[in-house]
Amino acid sequence: MAKKEAVLRVAEAYYRDVGRSIARVDPEVMQELGLQSGDIIEIEGKSKVPAIVWPGYPEDRGKRIIRIDGNLRSNAGVSIDDKVKIRKVEAKVAERVVLAPTEPIRIMGGEAYLRRLLEGRPIIRGQKIRVEAFGHTLTFVVVSTKPAGVVIVTPTTDFEIKEKPVEEVKRSVPSVTYEDIGGLKRELRLVREMIELPLKHPELFERLGIEPPKGVLLYGPPGTGKTLIAKAVANEVNAHFIPISGPEIMSKYYGESEQRLREIFEEARENAPSIIFIDEIDSIAPKREEVTGEVERRVVAQLLTLMDGLEARGQVIVIGATNRPDAIDPALRRPGRFDREIEIGVPDREGRKEILQIHTRGMPIEPDYNRDDVIKVLKQLKEEKRFEEKELEELIAKIEKAKEDEIKKILEEKESIFNEVRNRLIDLMLEELADLTVGFVGADLAALAKEAAMHALRKRIESGEIDVEAEEIPEEVLENLKVTKEDFLEALKNIEPSAMREVLVEVPKVTWNDIGGLEHAKQELREAVEWPFKYPELFKAVGIKPPKGILLYGPPGTGKTLLAKAVANESNANFISVKGPELLSKWVGESEKHVREMFRKARQVAPCVLFFDEIDSLAPRRGTGGDTHVTERVVSQLLTELDGLEELKDVVVIAATNRPDMIDPALLRPGRLERHIYIPPPDEKARLEIFKIHTRGMPLDEDVNLEELAKKTEGYSGADIEAVCREAGMLAIREAIANVKSEEEVKEAARKIKVSKRHFEEALRKIKPSLTKEDIERYEKIVKDFQKMYV
Repeated sequence: MAKKEAVLRVAEAYYRDVGRSIARVDPEVMQELGLQSGDIIEIEGKSKVPAIVWPGYPEDRGKRIIRIDGNLRSNAGVSIDDKVKIRKVEAKVAERVVLAPTEPIRIMGGEAYLRRLLEGRPIIRGQKIRVEAFGHTLTFVVVSTKPAGVVIVTPTTDFEIKEKPVEEVKRSVPSVTYEDIGGLKRELRLVREMIELPLKHPELFERLGIEPPKGVLLYGPPGTGKTLIAKAVANEVNAHFIPISGPEIMSKYYGESEQRLREIFEEARENAPSIIFIDEIDSIAPKREEVTGEVERRVVAQLLTLMDGLEARGQVIVIGATNRPDAIDPALRRPGRFDREIEIGVPDREGRKEILQIHTRGMPIEPDYNRDDVIKVLKQLKEEKRFEEKELEELIAKIEKAKEDEIKKILEEKESIFNEVRNRLIDLMLEELADLTVGFVGADLAALAKEAAMHALRKRIESGEIDVEAEEIPEEVLENLKVTKEDFLEALKNIEPSAMREVLVEVPKVTWNDIGGLEHAKQELREAVEWPFKYPELFKAVGIKPPKGILLYGPPGTGKTLLAKAVANESNANFISVKGPELLSKWVGESEKHVREMFRKARQVAPCVLFFDEIDSLAPRRGTGGDTHVTERVVSQLLTELDGLEELKDVVVIAATNRPDMIDPALLRPGRLERHIYIPPPDEKARLEIFKIHTRGMPLDEDVNLEELAKKTEGYSGADIEAVCREAGMLAIREAIANVKSEEEVKEAARKIKVSKRHFEEALRKIKPSLTKEDIERYEKIVKDFQKMYV
């Protein structure tokens, strides 16, 4: 009797299934073939490969698709969107498995490690197995199995790894699959339709009577995945891959550089279908009118001819990558050469989570079994009806009563539920990390995962759990090696986002609680900055755009800069601080270029707060400047950036000044710096709040009355009050030091030290208010005139 089989379309696997021999099949097809979750199926493309069948997610129902990872696809000899046949097979228990590596390696305890890794998985002779170990991808070939046919690895299977590597056909194809790329779904789709279709189905283009695309230019900040995309596409279409690093083809001898380029294109033509990948293309094809060297001009001309000359290029596609697209010769950037330019940007929150899932795939992560999180996950499972409702309710009741350290043990009693809960807790942790890593590109997140693993290792070595000198590390020690959330948080301290490196400002951990008074200003800033970043759906639902810019104005020392820092911190955005005068340059065009660069950077690392301090020095009223008119050009550039043709998405500009009357009026209209928030000198209630903040960690004597101090400090700004508290503390230290002689006495003095009323009174005599009555009156007049004009 013929076995039941079905023909399905191949789709990419989910991140969590990669490397586990799982095939997710349309639930309707599973019913047709009488398949149960956990059955073994045979996938037949150009070759056959076994896999464990699991039902696809609800969104796949009725689509007749099978989701398998790059490893299974390569073993079956198919790529995404190809058709495969599937049928149920009976797998025998593997008594013995012999593997051979594809390159010479030596792994201590490799047999036990591989057995543990492959346990429960079906394998067949000739299958290639990719293993991610120690940050390195190793490939093994199944040389033989006993019994023959499809077998399942068990804890008792006898494993052997041959010393001699198998002879593998060396094709210049990288071992990167689409599942190794996170957060770039749209970009990957664009690249695939430009590259995969012409290489796999040239007949489609012949039928339409059009020339297939010949080149793609990938551009974006360093570390976003441009090279990775090129490698993945080359692997998935099984094309010959020739990487060129720009500078290596340059030669000082006449004609040699062009000769090398011709040879590379010739090799590509002979091994078609081929992909030529030119990394850092700006270094070999700069704008000809801007370079002085003759070699560069000739190389550009040669590249133009090769990419779109009289000779047909055949099935050869050129991918160029750069983070400086404007530096490339414009003749290269036309259709027929680079047909499409695709921006590979900084990943968003969802993208960062995907990238973290990829880089923590093979990592032994131990999540926090926090009661609230565990209960939240169990309730989700109950809603999804993934397990018996009664069983989940009993588990929730048990966990609510249990102590924190017992939660994991309770969950472990129900193995299938425990595995699902553990996976979801890891997901929650990665979501939290994705929130904390705004501005991080893929390379930064890979470094973060590596650093977290190193931190976990360092901890074990320092505590003596791991003996580095030992010949072999015991298996139980390896089993206990886990990476926790704490390791990731520690690693975060050592890694800064590369897209922000030139302009990175460490956002001080200033929260709303560190700012006394100013409730009205805080609320305004929350609405204008925090809400659009945190609740974009609400703004979309109402059909309005959040304000682009905010002007904070008021006397010096009232907390304008502090408010900007707090809002950047509270809204979890990147923070770029621009000090007005540092942008100005004596060279014509330089100042405007700096402004342009700042806004470009801010767009790249959105959500971002761009803070201009002392904006009156950068954008004074036009028509009042000196001879160079540099500030007038800067004002024009600022106006264009704030409200020009290019949209500012998820970038909020905050400007601070104590001279609002001096700013160019065009900057202050709606659509630019449209919200004007007056930061007044603190009143008595606000001064009391400020005193409380600055004396939070101070050992105050009983005679200190903060209400009384707030009454006495009329005319003092927030900065003045901070200075008073600091001075009072210094006076107390001075007194304590005068009486100590030994180190013991210093420790004793530190225990007993108190800041008393007389210290504050002395500090008040020394530090006078920076705002006189006349100053305040003058500011009030400026404010009234300003508000008449703009409010």
